[in-house]
Amino acid sequence: MKHRRVFAVELKRQIVEELLSGMSTPAQLIRRHEISSGLLYHWKEQYAKGRFNNEPTKEAALEDRVRQLEQLVGKLTLENEFLKKAVQRGLLTLPKKNDNSLLNTITSSKARKGGANS
Repeated sequence: MKHRRVFAVELKRQIVEELLSGMSTPAQLIRRHEISSGLLYHWKEQYAKGRFNNEPTKEAALEDRVRQLEQLVGKLTLENEFLKKAVQRGLLTLPKKNDNSLLNTITSSKARKGGANS
């Protein structure tokens, strides 16, 4: 069974910078350092994100920001759908026009159904 090789961060950065500068082609780097093409492109992505003690590229920073905003939109969409269903089922009451709070208190199921304890 082969042992995994461990590459120093400096070597990874040097290889990727050589690729980005155009001094060597990907095929040349792959042969010279005996690495796979997938590993080379994985290192290139990591380099773009600033994982090799370098500044992240502007493109990677923007992609990261878009990813964060997409997660936030997803979370807010789920919350919005949940609140819409709660209002439809009568679990929440809509705020009055002069009420400053966003949501009124959740009504209990007994009070909503007109139970004997209300």
